[in-house]
Amino acid sequence: MRIAVVGSGYVGLVSGTCFADFGHVVTCIDSDEAKIEALNKGVMPIYEPGLDHLVANNTAAGRLLFTTDLAAAVSQAEAVFIAVGTPSRRGDGHADLSYVYAVARDVARNVKGFTVVVTKSTVPVGTGDEVERIIRETNPEADVAVVSNPEFLREGAAIEDFKRPDRIVVGIEDERARAVMTEVYRPLYLNKAPLVFTARRTSELIKYASNAFLAMKITFINEIADLCEAVGSNVQDVAHGIGLDNRIGGKFLHAGPGYGGSCFPKDTLALVKTAQDHGSPLRLIETTVAINDQRKRAMARKIVRAMGGDVRGRTVALLGLTFKPNTDDMRESPAISIVQGLQDAGARVRAYDPEGMEAAKAVVSDVAFGPDPYSIAEGVDALVLVTEWDAFRALDFPRLRLIMNDSLFIDLRNVYRRELIARHGFRYVSIGRPDEDITAALSTAAE
Repeated sequence: MRIAVVGSGYVGLVSGTCFADFGHVVTCIDSDEAKIEALNKGVMPIYEPGLDHLVANNTAAGRLLFTTDLAAAVSQAEAVFIAVGTPSRRGDGHADLSYVYAVARDVARNVKGFTVVVTKSTVPVGTGDEVERIIRETNPEADVAVVSNPEFLREGAAIEDFKRPDRIVVGIEDERARAVMTEVYRPLYLNKAPLVFTARRTSELIKYASNAFLAMKITFINEIADLCEAVGSNVQDVAHGIGLDNRIGGKFLHAGPGYGGSCFPKDTLALVKTAQDHGSPLRLIETTVAINDQRKRAMARKIVRAMGGDVRGRTVALLGLTFKPNTDDMRESPAISIVQGLQDAGARVRAYDPEGMEAAKAVVSDVAFGPDPYSIAEGVDALVLVTEWDAFRALDFPRLRLIMNDSLFIDLRNVYRRELIARHGFRYVSIGRPDEDITAALSTAAE
Protein backbone atom coordinates (compact mmCIF):
# COMPACT_ATOMS: atom_id res chain seq x y z
CA MET A 1 0.00 0.00 0.00
CA ARG A 2 0.97 3.64 -0.39
CA ILE A 3 0.80 5.42 2.95
CA ALA A 4 1.39 9.06 3.86
CA VAL A 5 2.22 10.04 7.45
CA VAL A 6 1.82 13.72 8.25
CA GLY A 7 4.09 14.66 11.13
CA SER A 8 7.59 13.24 11.56
CA GLY A 9 7.88 13.52 15.31
CA TYR A 10 7.94 10.62 17.71
CA VAL A 11 4.70 8.89 16.73
CA GLY A 12 4.83 9.71 13.04
CA LEU A 13 8.44 8.71 12.50
CA VAL A 14 8.21 5.44 14.42
CA SER A 15 4.87 4.50 12.83
CA GLY A 16 5.93 5.42 9.31
CA THR A 17 9.22 3.57 9.62
CA CYS A 18 7.56 0.42 10.94
CA PHE A 19 4.90 0.52 8.23
CA ALA A 20 7.71 0.71 5.67
CA ASP A 21 9.46 -2.21 7.36
CA PHE A 22 6.23 -4.20 6.86
CA GLY A 23 6.63 -3.65 3.10
CA HIS A 24 4.36 -0.66 2.53
CA VAL A 25 5.62 2.38 0.63
CA VAL A 26 5.56 5.23 3.13
CA THR A 27 6.13 8.95 2.77
CA CYS A 28 6.70 10.85 6.01
CA ILE A 29 5.82 14.53 5.76
CA ASP A 30 6.81 17.45 7.94
CA SER A 31 6.66 21.23 7.58
CA ASP A 32 10.06 21.55 9.26
CA GLU A 33 12.50 21.65 6.34
CA ALA A 34 15.54 21.21 8.60
CA LYS A 35 14.06 18.05 10.12
CA ILE A 36 13.31 16.54 6.70
CA GLU A 37 16.77 17.45 5.42
CA ALA A 38 18.32 15.78 8.46
CA LEU A 39 16.16 12.66 8.06
CA ASN A 40 17.19 12.37 4.43
CA LYS A 41 20.79 12.36 5.68
CA GLY A 42 20.00 9.69 8.26
CA VAL A 43 20.06 12.03 11.27
CA MET A 44 17.28 11.25 13.76
CA PRO A 45 15.37 14.09 15.49
CA ILE A 46 14.74 11.84 18.53
CA TYR A 47 16.58 9.10 20.38
CA GLU A 48 14.83 5.75 20.12
CA PRO A 49 16.89 2.54 20.24
CA GLY A 50 17.13 0.88 16.82
CA LEU A 51 15.22 3.57 14.93
CA ASP A 52 18.22 4.92 13.01
CA HIS A 53 19.05 1.49 11.59
CA LEU A 54 15.43 0.81 10.64
CA VAL A 55 15.18 4.18 8.89
CA ALA A 56 18.44 3.58 7.02
CA ASN A 57 17.40 0.11 5.86
CA ASN A 58 13.98 1.15 4.59
CA THR A 59 15.23 4.36 3.00
CA ALA A 60 17.84 2.35 1.11
CA ALA A 61 15.15 -0.10 0.01
CA GLY A 62 13.06 2.77 -1.39
CA ARG A 63 10.09 2.07 0.88
CA LEU A 64 10.56 5.10 3.16
CA LEU A 65 10.70 8.68 1.93
CA PHE A 66 10.81 12.06 3.68
CA THR A 67 9.42 15.28 2.23
CA THR A 68 7.83 18.63 2.94
CA ASP A 69 5.56 18.23 -0.10
CA LEU A 70 2.25 17.22 1.48
CA ALA A 71 0.23 17.66 -1.70
CA ALA A 72 2.19 15.14 -3.76
CA ALA A 73 2.35 12.51 -1.03
CA VAL A 74 -1.32 12.75 -0.03
CA SER A 75 -2.59 12.68 -3.61
CA GLN A 76 -0.95 9.28 -4.14
CA ALA A 77 -1.81 7.70 -0.78
CA GLU A 78 -4.48 5.13 -0.04
CA ALA A 79 -4.23 5.92 3.67
CA VAL A 80 -3.13 9.19 5.26
CA PHE A 81 -2.11 9.14 8.93
CA ILE A 82 -2.28 12.37 10.93
CA ALA A 83 0.48 12.19 13.55
CA VAL A 84 1.08 15.77 14.64
CA GLY A 85 1.39 16.98 18.21
CA THR A 86 -1.54 17.64 20.55
CA PRO A 87 0.13 19.43 23.47
CA SER A 88 -1.79 20.72 26.46
CA ARG A 89 -3.32 24.06 25.63
CA ARG A 90 -2.07 26.93 27.73
CA GLY A 91 -4.54 28.21 30.25
CA ASP A 92 -7.07 25.39 30.41
CA GLY A 93 -5.25 22.07 29.97
CA HIS A 94 -7.33 20.93 26.98
CA ALA A 95 -5.51 19.21 24.11
CA ASP A 96 -4.45 21.74 21.48
CA LEU A 97 -5.97 20.37 18.27
CA SER A 98 -4.98 23.26 16.01
CA TYR A 99 -2.26 21.20 14.30
CA VAL A 100 -4.62 18.28 13.69
CA TYR A 101 -7.27 20.53 12.17
CA ALA A 102 -4.75 22.36 9.99
CA VAL A 103 -3.55 19.04 8.58
CA ALA A 104 -7.16 17.95 7.98
CA ARG A 105 -7.67 21.02 5.79
CA ASP A 106 -4.45 20.40 3.87
CA VAL A 107 -5.33 16.74 3.36
CA ALA A 108 -8.84 17.63 2.17
CA ARG A 109 -7.42 19.87 -0.56
CA ASN A 110 -5.13 17.18 -1.93
CA VAL A 111 -6.79 13.74 -1.68
CA LYS A 112 -7.48 11.88 -4.92
CA GLY A 113 -9.94 9.01 -5.04
CA PHE A 114 -11.12 7.07 -2.03
CA THR A 115 -8.73 7.70 0.88
CA VAL A 116 -8.79 6.62 4.50
CA VAL A 117 -7.74 9.51 6.76
CA VAL A 118 -6.46 8.13 10.05
CA THR A 119 -6.01 10.12 13.25
CA LYS A 120 -2.92 8.64 14.90
CA SER A 121 -2.40 11.62 17.21
CA THR A 122 -3.83 11.34 20.70
CA VAL A 123 -7.07 13.29 20.58
CA PRO A 124 -10.16 13.82 22.78
CA VAL A 125 -13.47 12.13 22.11
CA GLY A 126 -15.24 13.71 19.16
CA THR A 127 -12.13 14.87 17.31
CA GLY A 128 -12.75 12.45 14.46
CA ASP A 129 -16.20 13.98 13.96
CA GLU A 130 -14.65 17.44 13.69
CA VAL A 131 -11.90 16.22 11.33
CA GLU A 132 -14.57 14.74 9.07
CA ARG A 133 -16.60 17.96 9.20
CA ILE A 134 -13.53 20.03 8.28
CA ILE A 135 -12.70 17.77 5.35
CA ARG A 136 -16.30 17.90 4.03
CA GLU A 137 -16.38 21.66 4.44
CA THR A 138 -12.99 22.20 2.78
CA ASN A 139 -13.60 19.80 -0.11
CA PRO A 140 -17.18 18.58 -0.50
CA GLU A 141 -16.06 16.28 -3.32
CA ALA A 142 -13.49 14.43 -1.22
CA ASP A 143 -14.19 10.70 -0.95
CA VAL A 144 -12.77 9.88 2.48
CA ALA A 145 -13.39 7.72 5.51
CA VAL A 146 -12.10 9.20 8.76
CA VAL A 147 -10.69 6.65 11.19
CA SER A 148 -9.30 6.74 14.74
CA ASN A 149 -6.23 4.54 15.30
CA PRO A 150 -4.55 5.57 18.57
CA GLU A 151 -0.93 4.67 19.28
CA PHE A 152 0.21 2.79 22.37
CA LEU A 153 3.96 3.22 22.10
CA ARG A 154 6.34 3.34 25.04
CA GLU A 155 9.31 5.59 24.52
CA GLY A 156 12.44 3.46 24.56
CA ALA A 157 10.52 0.39 23.36
CA ALA A 158 8.43 1.91 20.58
CA ILE A 159 9.57 -0.35 17.72
CA GLU A 160 8.89 -3.50 19.70
CA ASP A 161 5.51 -2.11 20.78
CA PHE A 162 4.56 -1.28 17.21
CA LYS A 163 5.60 -4.64 15.78
CA ARG A 164 4.31 -6.78 18.64
CA PRO A 165 1.36 -4.85 20.05
CA ASP A 166 -1.03 -6.02 22.73
CA ARG A 167 -3.84 -4.78 20.51
CA ILE A 168 -4.53 -2.50 17.54
CA VAL A 169 -7.56 -0.30 18.11
CA VAL A 170 -9.38 1.05 15.06
CA GLY A 171 -12.45 3.26 15.29
CA ILE A 172 -14.55 3.47 12.12
CA GLU A 173 -17.87 4.89 10.99
CA ASP A 174 -17.54 3.98 7.30
CA GLU A 175 -17.33 0.23 6.66
CA ARG A 176 -15.13 0.80 3.61
CA ALA A 177 -12.31 1.70 5.99
CA ARG A 178 -12.32 -1.76 7.58
CA ALA A 179 -10.71 -3.47 4.57
CA VAL A 180 -8.08 -0.76 4.18
CA MET A 181 -7.05 -0.80 7.83
CA THR A 182 -6.99 -4.60 7.86
CA GLU A 183 -4.58 -4.49 4.92
CA VAL A 184 -2.42 -1.85 6.60
CA TYR A 185 -1.91 -4.13 9.61
CA ARG A 186 -2.04 -7.46 7.76
CA PRO A 187 1.73 -8.05 8.24
CA LEU A 188 1.05 -8.42 11.98
CA TYR A 189 -1.28 -11.36 11.34
CA LEU A 190 1.44 -13.92 12.16
CA ASN A 191 1.99 -12.25 15.53
CA LYS A 192 -1.73 -12.70 16.21
CA ALA A 193 -2.07 -9.10 17.32
CA PRO A 194 -5.78 -8.52 17.99
CA LEU A 195 -7.28 -5.97 15.61
CA VAL A 196 -10.08 -4.39 17.60
CA PHE A 197 -12.68 -2.48 15.57
CA THR A 198 -14.94 -0.12 17.48
CA ALA A 199 -16.96 3.02 16.91
CA ARG A 200 -14.72 6.04 16.33
CA ARG A 201 -15.55 7.84 19.57
CA THR A 202 -14.98 4.64 21.54
CA SER A 203 -11.55 4.24 19.99
CA GLU A 204 -10.60 7.80 20.98
CA LEU A 205 -11.66 7.19 24.57
CA ILE A 206 -9.78 3.86 24.81
CA LYS A 207 -6.48 5.70 24.38
CA TYR A 208 -7.15 8.25 27.11
CA ALA A 209 -8.65 5.69 29.47
CA SER A 210 -5.62 3.40 29.05
CA ASN A 211 -3.09 6.09 29.88
CA ALA A 212 -5.16 7.42 32.76
CA PHE A 213 -5.44 3.95 34.30
CA LEU A 214 -1.68 3.36 34.07
CA ALA A 215 -0.96 6.80 35.53
CA MET A 216 -3.35 6.01 38.37
CA LYS A 217 -1.58 2.68 38.99
CA ILE A 218 1.80 4.44 39.24
CA THR A 219 0.38 7.04 41.59
CA PHE A 220 -1.21 4.35 43.74
CA ILE A 221 2.07 2.52 44.34
CA ASN A 222 3.84 5.82 45.01
CA GLU A 223 1.36 6.60 47.78
CA ILE A 224 1.77 3.08 49.15
CA ALA A 225 5.53 3.72 49.13
CA ASP A 226 5.02 6.72 51.39
CA LEU A 227 3.01 4.57 53.78
CA CYS A 228 5.70 1.88 53.69
CA GLU A 229 8.30 4.42 54.77
CA ALA A 230 6.07 5.51 57.66
CA VAL A 231 5.28 2.03 58.98
CA GLY A 232 8.53 0.23 58.18
CA SER A 233 7.42 -1.88 55.22
CA ASN A 234 9.11 -2.55 51.87
CA VAL A 235 7.18 -1.26 48.87
CA GLN A 236 8.92 -3.63 46.48
CA ASP A 237 7.69 -6.61 48.46
CA VAL A 238 4.21 -5.09 48.66
CA ALA A 239 4.18 -4.50 44.89
CA HIS A 240 5.36 -8.04 44.24
CA GLY A 241 2.75 -9.46 46.57
CA ILE A 242 -0.18 -7.63 45.02
CA GLY A 243 1.17 -7.93 41.47
CA LEU A 244 1.00 -11.72 41.61
CA ASP A 245 -2.77 -11.34 41.61
CA ASN A 246 -3.72 -11.76 37.95
CA ARG A 247 -6.48 -9.20 38.38
CA ILE A 248 -3.85 -6.58 39.26
CA GLY A 249 -0.64 -7.58 37.47
CA GLY A 250 2.88 -6.48 38.25
CA LYS A 251 3.44 -3.85 35.58
CA PHE A 252 3.49 -0.13 36.49
CA LEU A 253 3.88 -0.96 40.18
CA HIS A 254 7.40 0.45 40.54
CA ALA A 255 7.55 3.25 43.07
CA GLY A 256 9.53 6.31 42.08
CA PRO A 257 9.57 10.10 41.81
CA GLY A 258 6.36 10.37 39.76
CA TYR A 259 5.44 9.92 36.11
CA GLY A 260 6.42 12.29 33.32
CA GLY A 261 6.88 12.20 29.56
CA SER A 262 4.87 13.21 26.54
CA CYS A 263 1.75 11.12 27.23
CA PHE A 264 0.62 10.57 30.81
CA PRO A 265 0.73 14.20 32.03
CA LYS A 266 -1.08 15.75 29.07
CA ASP A 267 -3.46 12.84 28.46
CA THR A 268 -4.66 12.63 32.06
CA LEU A 269 -5.21 16.39 32.12
CA ALA A 270 -7.04 16.36 28.79
CA LEU A 271 -9.29 13.51 29.96
CA VAL A 272 -10.09 15.42 33.16
CA LYS A 273 -11.06 18.49 31.12
CA THR A 274 -13.18 16.46 28.70
CA ALA A 275 -15.02 14.79 31.58
CA GLN A 276 -15.66 18.13 33.26
CA ASP A 277 -16.97 19.64 30.04
CA HIS A 278 -19.45 16.79 29.72
CA GLY A 279 -20.63 17.02 33.32
CA SER A 280 -19.10 13.67 34.25
CA PRO A 281 -16.04 14.47 36.39
CA LEU A 282 -13.39 11.80 36.93
CA ARG A 283 -12.44 12.30 40.56
CA LEU A 284 -9.87 9.51 40.65
CA ILE A 285 -8.00 10.95 37.67
CA GLU A 286 -8.23 14.50 39.02
CA THR A 287 -6.61 13.28 42.23
CA THR A 288 -4.00 11.30 40.30
CA VAL A 289 -2.91 14.44 38.45
CA ALA A 290 -2.68 16.47 41.66
CA ILE A 291 -0.78 13.80 43.61
CA ASN A 292 1.74 13.29 40.81
CA ASP A 293 2.48 17.01 40.56
CA GLN A 294 2.99 17.19 44.31
CA ARG A 295 5.18 14.10 44.36
CA LYS A 296 7.71 15.45 41.88
CA ARG A 297 8.17 18.56 44.01
CA ALA A 298 8.36 16.42 47.17
CA MET A 299 11.41 14.55 45.86
CA ALA A 300 13.60 17.62 46.30
CA ARG A 301 12.40 17.92 49.90
CA LYS A 302 13.22 14.24 50.45
CA ILE A 303 16.78 14.86 49.28
CA VAL A 304 17.11 17.92 51.51
CA ARG A 305 15.88 15.93 54.54
CA ALA A 306 18.36 13.15 53.77
CA MET A 307 21.12 15.76 53.77
CA GLY A 308 20.20 16.97 57.23
CA GLY A 309 17.66 19.63 56.33
CA ASP A 310 20.08 22.27 55.08
CA VAL A 311 21.68 22.16 51.62
CA ARG A 312 22.65 25.80 51.24
CA GLY A 313 26.08 25.96 49.63
CA ARG A 314 26.27 22.17 49.25
CA THR A 315 26.49 20.23 45.98
CA VAL A 316 24.16 17.49 44.74
CA ALA A 317 24.82 15.35 41.65
CA LEU A 318 21.93 13.82 39.71
CA LEU A 319 22.26 10.61 37.72
CA GLY A 320 19.67 10.77 34.96
CA LEU A 321 17.46 13.61 33.77
CA THR A 322 15.01 12.17 31.25
CA PHE A 323 11.62 10.99 32.49
CA LYS A 324 12.61 7.38 31.77
CA PRO A 325 15.62 5.53 30.33
CA ASN A 326 16.25 4.91 26.61
CA THR A 327 14.88 8.28 25.51
CA ASP A 328 16.09 11.86 25.30
CA ASP A 329 12.64 13.19 26.28
CA MET A 330 12.64 15.73 29.10
CA ARG A 331 8.95 16.59 28.93
CA GLU A 332 7.44 16.74 32.43
CA SER A 333 10.44 14.85 33.81
CA PRO A 334 10.60 14.65 37.62
CA ALA A 335 14.20 15.83 37.30
CA ILE A 336 12.98 19.32 36.39
CA SER A 337 11.14 19.76 39.70
CA ILE A 338 14.01 18.16 41.60
CA VAL A 339 16.56 20.58 40.12
CA GLN A 340 14.34 23.57 40.81
CA GLY A 341 13.58 22.45 44.36
CA LEU A 342 17.23 21.88 45.21
CA GLN A 343 18.26 25.21 43.75
CA ASP A 344 15.49 26.98 45.65
CA ALA A 345 16.89 25.42 48.83
CA GLY A 346 20.33 26.82 48.02
CA ALA A 347 22.08 23.74 46.62
CA ARG A 348 24.43 23.61 43.66
CA VAL A 349 23.39 20.96 41.13
CA ARG A 350 25.43 18.81 38.77
CA ALA A 351 23.98 16.24 36.39
CA TYR A 352 24.74 13.55 33.85
CA ASP A 353 22.36 11.73 31.49
CA PRO A 354 23.40 9.38 28.66
CA GLU A 355 21.06 11.00 26.11
CA GLY A 356 19.09 13.84 27.67
CA MET A 357 21.55 16.61 28.50
CA GLU A 358 20.99 18.70 25.37
CA ALA A 359 17.23 18.61 25.88
CA ALA A 360 17.72 19.34 29.60
CA LYS A 361 19.61 22.54 28.86
CA ALA A 362 16.39 24.00 27.45
CA VAL A 363 14.36 23.39 30.63
CA VAL A 364 16.79 23.74 33.54
CA SER A 365 19.43 26.39 34.21
CA ASP A 366 22.55 26.79 36.34
CA VAL A 367 23.25 23.06 36.22
CA ALA A 368 26.82 21.82 35.72
CA PHE A 369 26.70 18.93 33.25
CA GLY A 370 29.43 16.30 33.10
CA PRO A 371 30.52 13.57 30.66
CA ASP A 372 30.04 10.62 33.03
CA PRO A 373 28.81 9.71 36.53
CA TYR A 374 32.22 10.03 38.14
CA SER A 375 33.12 13.47 36.85
CA ILE A 376 29.94 14.95 38.37
CA ALA A 377 30.36 13.01 41.63
CA GLU A 378 33.76 14.44 42.50
CA GLY A 379 33.53 16.47 45.70
CA VAL A 380 29.71 16.34 45.98
CA ASP A 381 27.73 15.98 49.19
CA ALA A 382 25.09 13.61 47.77
CA LEU A 383 24.61 11.47 44.68
CA VAL A 384 21.00 10.97 43.55
CA LEU A 385 19.83 8.33 41.06
CA VAL A 386 16.86 9.91 39.27
CA THR A 387 16.51 7.85 36.05
CA GLU A 388 17.24 4.12 35.97
CA TRP A 389 19.50 3.98 32.90
CA ASP A 390 21.39 0.68 32.55
CA ALA A 391 24.62 2.69 32.80
CA PHE A 392 23.77 3.40 36.45
CA ARG A 393 23.01 -0.17 37.52
CA ALA A 394 26.60 -1.20 38.26
CA LEU A 395 28.28 1.91 39.61
CA ASP A 396 31.82 1.69 41.00
CA PHE A 397 31.05 2.53 44.63
CA PRO A 398 34.62 2.18 45.95
CA ARG A 399 35.65 4.79 43.39
CA LEU A 400 32.70 7.02 44.31
CA ARG A 401 33.55 6.72 47.99
CA LEU A 402 37.01 8.09 47.32
CA ILE A 403 35.93 11.09 45.22
CA MET A 404 32.74 12.22 46.98
CA ASN A 405 32.79 14.71 49.84
CA ASP A 406 30.05 12.87 51.75
CA SER A 407 28.97 9.24 51.37
CA LEU A 408 25.25 9.73 50.78
CA PHE A 409 23.52 7.83 47.96
CA ILE A 410 19.83 8.56 47.31
CA ASP A 411 18.12 6.02 45.05
CA LEU A 412 14.80 7.34 43.72
CA ARG A 413 14.28 4.24 41.55
CA ASN A 414 15.18 1.47 44.04
CA VAL A 415 17.82 0.07 41.72
CA TYR A 416 20.13 -1.01 44.55
CA ARG A 417 19.89 -2.91 47.84
CA ARG A 418 20.82 -1.25 51.12
CA GLU A 419 23.26 -3.97 52.17
CA LEU A 420 25.28 -3.57 48.96
CA ILE A 421 25.58 0.19 49.35
CA ALA A 422 26.31 0.01 53.09
CA ARG A 423 29.13 -2.45 52.44
CA HIS A 424 30.95 0.32 50.59
CA GLY A 425 30.51 2.79 53.42
CA PHE A 426 27.55 4.71 52.02
CA ARG A 427 24.43 5.93 53.74
CA TYR A 428 21.53 4.80 51.57
CA VAL A 429 18.08 6.40 51.10
CA SER A 430 15.47 4.91 48.78
CA ILE A 431 11.75 5.02 47.96
CA GLY A 432 9.22 3.12 50.07
CA ARG A 433 11.83 1.21 52.03
CA PRO A 434 12.45 2.26 55.65
CA ASP A 435 15.85 3.63 56.53
CA GLU A 436 17.80 2.19 59.46
CA ASP A 437 16.63 4.86 61.90
CA ILE A 438 12.95 4.16 61.24
CA THR A 439 13.48 0.40 61.45
CA ALA A 440 15.25 0.76 64.79
CA ALA A 441 12.54 3.07 66.16
CA LEU A 442 9.78 0.66 65.15
CA SER A 443 11.62 -2.28 66.71
CA THR A 444 12.05 -0.36 69.96
CA ALA A 445 8.36 0.59 69.98
CA ALA A 446 7.37 -3.03 69.47
CA GLU A 447 9.47 -4.11 72.46
